[in-house]
Amino acid sequence: MQLVLRLRPLLALTLTFTGLSLLSDAATPFPQDLEPISIVGSEYSYLYPSFQGNMTDNDTARLGLDFQRMLRINHMLYIAARDHVFAVNLSASTEQIIPQQKLTWKTKDVEKCTVRGKNSDECYNYIKVLVPRNDETLFACGTNAFNPTCRNYKMSTLEQVGDEVLGQARCPFESRQSNVGLFAGGDFYSATMTDFLASDAVIYRSLGDSSSVLRTVKYDSKWLREPHFLHAIEYGNYVYFFFSEIAVEYTTLGKVVFSRVGRVCKNDNGGSPRVLERYWTSFLKARLNCSVPGDSFFYFDVLQSLTNVMQINHRPAVLGVFTTQANSITGSAVCAFYMDDIERVFNGKFKEQKTSESAWTPVPDEQVPKPRPGSCAGDGSAAAYKSSTSFPDDTLTFIKSYPLMDEAVPSMNGRPCFTRTTSRFKLTQLAVDTAAGPYKNHTVLFLGSENGHVLKILASTHPNSSYSSQLLEDIDVYNPAK
Repeated sequence: MQLVLRLRPLLALTLTFTGLSLLSDAATPFPQDLEPISIVGSEYSYLYPSFQGNMTDNDTARLGLDFQRMLRINHMLYIAARDHVFAVNLSASTEQIIPQQKLTWKTKDVEKCTVRGKNSDECYNYIKVLVPRNDETLFACGTNAFNPTCRNYKMSTLEQVGDEVLGQARCPFESRQSNVGLFAGGDFYSATMTDFLASDAVIYRSLGDSSSVLRTVKYDSKWLREPHFLHAIEYGNYVYFFFSEIAVEYTTLGKVVFSRVGRVCKNDNGGSPRVLERYWTSFLKARLNCSVPGDSFFYFDVLQSLTNVMQINHRPAVLGVFTTQANSITGSAVCAFYMDDIERVFNGKFKEQKTSESAWTPVPDEQVPKPRPGSCAGDGSAAAYKSSTSFPDDTLTFIKSYPLMDEAVPSMNGRPCFTRTTSRFKLTQLAVDTAAGPYKNHTVLFLGSENGHVLKILASTHPNSSYSSQLLEDIDVYNPAK
């Protein structure tokens, strides 16, 4: 009898929560974590061929692999690591992974590095930049014991070409700092930290034969505030940068991280001698909205990884992995964004804060000068201007103060195409096949997790799709604790 009486309140409580859950589900069903159709345990996955770096190097045994970058060009995979770059021929035997070539680039500045008070384990050359400069040349930059340096190498032989160049603003000073880089139109676009103390974040253009060297405004939190750079792509007249940063427009709960897409014009030549000389005149940025809709949205705010532009539903798009805030419930999601939605937001309203205490609001259209701030010279509203150096001071002054767009970029179909909220391990990496299946008409995602698992998902991306996303496989690839 006592047991029955004790169970009744529990049953009532359970029914109450169930009812609330059903009401909630009826209003805005939150996506449940998918169960994998197939599970591949470590006892099977360890049979796959693996590459463990330069195992004859004592530093590898002590410090680990420290792979920094991977770059695939046709059938060759280039792996940038600490002191080394490995070239693997993907068309060779799949029984084992053996580098076809290896370059070794060790620093000569270890003694100077340790004198500065740095731990000797940090005083190596971590290769943080590895990008194609042209069809025959790789451009590589390393931390070089906190003295960033860049070199050119022949793609075919990994032999050095020409002299070293200064790596500052092109490569971070240490391995833990984020960075991205790419060549577009002969110019090198980079985003990283420019100083030893990591206090000056920059989006930078250099190494062009005829283009001006340009950067973002220094120490201006409206432009960049403690950013973590993830990816850069060339698309149309622009170079786009994807990153996360502390949100200046949302400070009520302390330091909240938002994900951004920023863009600059490839033909930007900087401002006039009066305003923004040697700085970008076209830099704009907008928030990326990856969230589950409902009465109150559930946001995945922190970008972890992003793809290049690919065709989804016959429209150019990018896909990214997002996670929740560091002090929030652990959760991950994959969201896709159409490039024309990004363009539409950049052509929309700007965001402003009239006083340091007031809310952020859209800038009224009548207060936006002409040509429109953020435009490329010779195009659109700036068609009459041959160069950004001749833009009116009003346009330049405006863009210096208001680089943030008011609207956020919506995700494809208004929601994530995959979520995972019950795992304490975040998803951090993403690879996509948009032509999977026997008829090459399906999109399959491969998601890497902090705990060494890879999830294989059949993604539902079409708005009128008759099926939802399916978790095909959960593959235990490796134990990160080891």
